[in-house]
Amino acid sequence: MVRIMSMMWVTCCAALLLVCHGGFAAGEEAATGESLLREAREPAMVDWLLGVRRTLHEHPELKWEEEQTSALIRRELDRMGVAYEYPVAKHGVVAVIGSPDGPVVALRADMDALPIQEAGEWEHKSKVPGKMHACGHDIHVTMLLGAAKLLHEHRHLLQGTVRLLFQPAEEGGAGAGVMIEDGALGAAQAIFGFHVDPSSPVGSVKSKPGPLLAGSSSWEVEVTAQGGHAAFPNRTADPILTTSSLILSLQQLVSRECDPLDTAVISVTAVDGGAGLNVIPSSVTMKGTMRTFNAMTATRLQRRMKEIVVQQSAALGCTGAVHINRVRPSYPPVVNDEASYQHARKVAAEMLGEENVTLSIPAMYAEDFSMYLGKIPGAFLMVGVGNSSPRSDLHSPYFVADEDILPIGAALHTSIALSYLRAAAASLDKLSTA
Repeated sequence: MVRIMSMMWVTCCAALLLVCHGGFAAGEEAATGESLLREAREPAMVDWLLGVRRTLHEHPELKWEEEQTSALIRRELDRMGVAYEYPVAKHGVVAVIGSPDGPVVALRADMDALPIQEAGEWEHKSKVPGKMHACGHDIHVTMLLGAAKLLHEHRHLLQGTVRLLFQPAEEGGAGAGVMIEDGALGAAQAIFGFHVDPSSPVGSVKSKPGPLLAGSSSWEVEVTAQGGHAAFPNRTADPILTTSSLILSLQQLVSRECDPLDTAVISVTAVDGGAGLNVIPSSVTMKGTMRTFNAMTATRLQRRMKEIVVQQSAALGCTGAVHINRVRPSYPPVVNDEASYQHARKVAAEMLGEENVTLSIPAMYAEDFSMYLGKIPGAFLMVGVGNSSPRSDLHSPYFVADEDILPIGAALHTSIALSYLRAAAASLDKLSTA
């Protein structure tokens, strides 16, 4: 208990110093945000970053299948001379840079792709049919590898340890939870992560303290009946008709039963049932997601969904059942720690300009980075990768990103970690001399 209380006190003091002071001490000019960005933009560094990102983009791997991605990460870390832990959460990698003494901070990148056929045409499009990095995780990995290179080159300035988490299975696999179970956080006192944002220009950063991204849960509905001949619908109940009615009813849950000032989304994303033109099927399955920032709202909506499905199906002669989170695990909301957010915001503003760091509007995306934030303080930032494509949205087959973000992200990761450790170490020194 004494040790836990001490670590909490150290973390609080470090957070206070981060908000009040931040940055680097005089004499460390070689590791300012500005100088790190210059290093990251050196031609050789940029060429390397582009090569890594394009290789990853050409060879996407789905959740829990990231074998080649993991091998590339470990190969690059070996070339740098950076130590790492592997395997963590199957294909995950945790690089460790710095001194075994002092505070610990974590940086995270997810590395899985999506089951999407890339529709855009460019030289380095996906070479794997039906798979694509449509959420920018290839960029996340590349930026964090770039940070590993910069941190290793400036390891003499590290006043503690940086743990770099290369995580599998963010897209529906809750890989963050498995990373945590496997000890990926170690003794980290804070964690920071980025996500690309195609709606914002390169060189801009958005985030906010408190709730940033929604929590999500998955659901699956099964509607069953006897089935029969399509010429005689009067002789059997119709699960397709019942499912159609259920879809309309579920959409009314948010509009008619949620507080207008609350935020919630129920989306039906898949319906499967029937095969013959003249056959009323015996079952129909539909799937979807529910998203909200409020746990009580989520619980109430899940309860009402079960009531509607069971009772309305029965009224139409069918049997209805609801399975929550059978398709994928639930994700809590992403809630940024105030002090951690202020630290990251200050570092980003010093590097990119105050005008390029703005408050984000909470969004209904879900992210398993929230699981780390449930364990230790931290902050999640949206970094701009905007371009001229009007269809360049996340999870789109036309997703594209401006690769100028690569050196920016590498330098920003590095500066956030270096300055965090400096402030945390200073708080430890004050405690030891008090």
